[in-house]
Amino acid sequence: MIKSRDYHGFPNCLELSNDVVKLVISTDFGPRILSYSFDGGENILGWHPDAAVETSLGTWKPYGGHRLWRAPENMPLSYAPDNGPVAYEIINESRVSLTQDTDPHSQIQKEITVSLEHTGSRVSLDHRLTNRGDTSIEIAAWALTIMRPGGEVIVPNEPFAPYSPETLLPVRSMTLWSYTDFTDPRWSFEKDCIKLRVDESIDSQQKLGVLNKKGWAAYKRQDTLFVKRFACEEDAVYPDMNSNNEVYTAGGFVEIETLSPLVTLTPGRAVEHAEEWKLHAGVTDFRSLLF
Repeated sequence: MIKSRDYHGFPNCLELSNDVVKLVISTDFGPRILSYSFDGGENILGWHPDAAVETSLGTWKPYGGHRLWRAPENMPLSYAPDNGPVAYEIINESRVSLTQDTDPHSQIQKEITVSLEHTGSRVSLDHRLTNRGDTSIEIAAWALTIMRPGGEVIVPNEPFAPYSPETLLPVRSMTLWSYTDFTDPRWSFEKDCIKLRVDESIDSQQKLGVLNKKGWAAYKRQDTLFVKRFACEEDAVYPDMNSNNEVYTAGGFVEIETLSPLVTLTPGRAVEHAEEWKLHAGVTDFRSLLF
């Protein structure tokens, strides 16, 4: 079911719901998915209405929730303001498409199609960046989800195998930023996963990228588990030293990010990137669900 509603003072939002979960999507700015929750439960996505980044193109606001960007990260083009209304099409009672006007600076048009299953918590997201300019662009679709503070991100490792003549070669890559600090107490490195804990008392930034062949990343907050799934295309080249999955935090701000392969977009062509979301309640042992 889809209906109109107000969300935090923005009157022109769409709510998609079934018997289990609901999503709130903005049409006043974005495109953005602002809320994802169990019916009657709290939003697992973050909300940062006062945050802003001043750029030569104007003021970009994260607002909160889920958005679509271009990669590799570029200042100011990745931060092109998206504070104006977006066009939307209600395709059926559980599927809506949101399209931003072509950005006049990058000549990129953003589109997100959101589909909610008729029952259960599964959401399908189809992201599209289209080159509306007259020159080719090397680009990837970058899907970023801001989570509610108070939890920790979980990124799976490749299955552990002891040293042997059959395990001489590496199994995946890891990308670090100049500000990545593994002595930071928010990091936890375990045999089957890497965790990044959110701590609102620590303002410094932390970021990590990996080539995530397992195709999922998660966020656990209390007994609620958010899981997003995505592709890892064999032989593709991804941005940021071959990362298809990145995690970032600073204070109470935390993101789970996924990326499509890098492509050269000729005029009129588009790059697409899909995610699948699920919410799980009453989770004490996330490994039993994910590994």
